[in-house]
Parts: sequence; C-alpha cells; structure tokens
Amino acid sequence: MLILLPPSEGKSAARTGAPLHLDDLHFPDLNDARRAVLDALRAASAADDAHAVLGVGASLAEDVARNLVLDVAPAAPAHDIYSGVLYDALDYAGMTAVQRRRARERCVVVSALWGAVGFGDRIPAYRLSMSVDLPGTGRLATYWRQHLAAPLAHHAGEGLIVDCRSSTYAAAWAPPPPQSAAVNVFQMRNGKRTVVSHFAKHTRGELARHLLTRRGAAPATPDALLGAAREKWTADLEPATTRKPAQLNIVLD
Repeated sequence: MLILLPPSEGKSAARTGAPLHLDDLHFPDLNDARRAVLDALRAASAADDAHAVLGVGASLAEDVARNLVLDVAPAAPAHDIYSGVLYDALDYAGMTAVQRRRARERCVVVSALWGAVGFGDRIPAYRLSMSVDLPGTGRLATYWRQHLAAPLAHHAGEGLIVDCRSSTYAAAWAPPPPQSAAVNVFQMRNGKRTVVSHFAKHTRGELARHLLTRRGAAPATPDALLGAAREKWTADLEPATTRKPAQLNIVLD
C-alpha cells in the first residue's frame, strides 16, 4: 500500500542539522528536474516581484527568504518539516517505533519543489505551491507531470494507492485507476453532502494514521480500503472506471 500525501503550505523549519543532500532523497531519477526547479525558485525568490510570482503576501517574507539558502539551510525529515491540519491528525510523533517505520515505508509526499519525497527524506523548509507558474519551468503541476509517472508507478508496484492529495497536487500525477482510490470527505448539511476543506484535510490525516496503525494486513484493494475506513467512519465507494480511480467517500455527521 502506498499513501500519497500533499505537502503543507506552512513548514516547520529545522533549527539545526546538516543541509540538503539531493542524492539521499527517494526517487533519484528526479534529481535533474529538482535542480531545475531549485534554480528557478532561487531566481524567482530574489526578484522584485517574488511575492506576486509565488502567490504569497508580505507577511511571508521570511518564508520567501528561505528559498535563497536551500542549499545550506538545515534539513530535517519530511514528517517534521511538513505541518498543519493533515499532519497534526496523522500525528507521526505519537506513533510507536513500528508504526513510524511503516509510515516512512508507505507514505510519499508529492511536492512542488521536490516532485515527490519519502516521508523520512531530509529536506529544508521552503515556500512553493504546485499552482505556481514558475519562470524557467512553467506551471509546476504540468512540469512534474512529465517526470513523476515512471518513478512513482515503479515505487507503487501493483499495490493499492491511497490518494489523500488535494486537487492541486493530484494534478501532478494520475495513478493507474484500477489500483488506486482517491479520498473525498463530505459533511451532511440539510440532508445533502457538502465538501468541507478544513475537515477534509483533517480526516485524510486521520485516515492515513488509521491505515498505518490499525492491526491486520494493509488494504490491497479499494474494497478492502472501504472496509478499513468503515471501522471508524460512515463511508461508501464509487468503483474505478477506465479513466478515473475509485472514490472513497467519507461522510462526517
């Protein structure tokens, strides 16, 4: 089982530690593409219109400044750098040693800067969204779509892919429909299902944690994933089509 996660927009910067070493990251075939994005991001972050290009406000000036020193800034495992609602709910720090190892083996974060990284890969904090049209590489979802398919498909093998990404990051790679399931979260309001962004992030994090910490074999099919989800939530499953993965729909009260 492979769990695809989005990064968090905010990052918890490491205070100490050795800097990034690209060759230590998962998916070394992406390193040339990573270097191109790193160079483009450094140039964009030094320009007068950096905040406009990166789509951030003046309050994030410190985050943008970090983009200029990514080669020397302290790096830390991805599960410590990424923070926010989903990662709080996943609660890697609260797992047992066995569960943490499982998380590092089964979780991959799809990133605008790195393309994809393993959960334990050491990276510095940065500011870059997949929706950015970066001078030198173009729109990043389109850029990474050219590079991610082969390494991620090889990494997943024939196992189930549980896609917990937001739509922005899902645009960078479409997993094979027969072996994947996208996770949707709804809330019932006035008898109708309504999409809820904040609760969707939190629930996807809870689902990832549940899949990593529950007893028994990991789900190997979308139907088995549905069974695991129903251990905690009301849920249903829309089967995959030739072009669209299965849809796991979790419905909150």
